[in-house]
Amino acid sequence: MRAMKTHHLHLAAGLGCLALVGFAVYYLQAAIGLLPCPLCVMQRIAYILFGVTALAAALHRPAGGARWLYLGLLDLWATLGAAVAGWQVYLTYHPQAAECGISPEEKFLNGLPLAKWWPAMFEANGDCTKVDWTFLGLSVPELSLIAFVLLSGIAVFAALRPASR
Repeated sequence: MRAMKTHHLHLAAGLGCLALVGFAVYYLQAAIGLLPCPLCVMQRIAYILFGVTALAAALHRPAGGARWLYLGLLDLWATLGAAVAGWQVYLTYHPQAAECGISPEEKFLNGLPLAKWWPAMFEANGDCTKVDWTFLGLSVPELSLIAFVLLSGIAVFAALRPASR
C-alpha cells in the first residue's frame, strides 16, 4: 500500500473544510433552520481560510521553507478556529458568562462587506449559548473544536513528512 502524498493530505483537508462549511450552511442553516451566531461565523471564516490555504498548498506542493510557511498559516487558522470553538463550548456550559442582546461581535461581523455580499454565509443572528442540534451527543461547537484540532494535526503531519512531489 502506497502512503498518501503530502499534497493529497492538503487536498483532503481543504475539501473537508469546505464540505464542513457547506454542511453548516446548507443543512444546519437552510434545511433545519439554525441561525449562525457570531462565533459560528468566525469559525466558518477560519474553516474557509484553512480550506483555501490547504488547497493552495495542494496545488503549490511546497518544499523547503514554503512548507513551513503553509504549516504556520494552516496552524494559525486551526488554532484561531479552535480558540473560538472552545470559547463557544464554554459559553454553552456557562450561558451566564455571555452578554444578553446584540453583542459587539455581531455588530462588527454584520457590518463587514462579507455579510452584505453573502448574508446566508456570513450574517450572524443566532445565540452562541444555545445548543439546538447534536450528533453523537456532541454539540456543533464541540464537533467544531474536535475538527479544528484534527485539522491542526493534519497540517503538522503533512509538514513533518518527507517531501513528495
